[in-house]
Amino acid sequence: MNIAFWIAAGLLALFYLYAGALKITRSRDRLRPMMAWVDRTPLPAVRAIGVLEVLGALGLILPPLTGVAPWLAVVAAVGFVLLQFGAIPVHLTGGDRKVALNITLLLTAAVTVLFATTCV
Repeated sequence: MNIAFWIAAGLLALFYLYAGALKITRSRDRLRPMMAWVDRTPLPAVRAIGVLEVLGALGLILPPLTGVAPWLAVVAAVGFVLLQFGAIPVHLTGGDRKVALNITLLLTAAVTVLFATTCV
């Protein structure tokens, strides 16, 4: 189970670290080709989501790795589940029906919660 946690957490952390960094650093025009929803969302909210994603990615990896407050990995994974529960309706109501990635991220985060509660 420990190996499964690190695989799932590592993949989630890499994805959210990349996506969060893009949301923090790129302009709306540069985000639009890969994230159509940014036009319907205030830019400060997009930036805040990016910060939360980066912090969540760090929270998945650093606490269990260092042994300091490893329960934060569970909190980070639950946060990603909640993030995707919010992201799916945003995609569906905006006419963007591409939610396969969101569902995959939701399921991966849910599995990570399960692994984190048993391993960490």
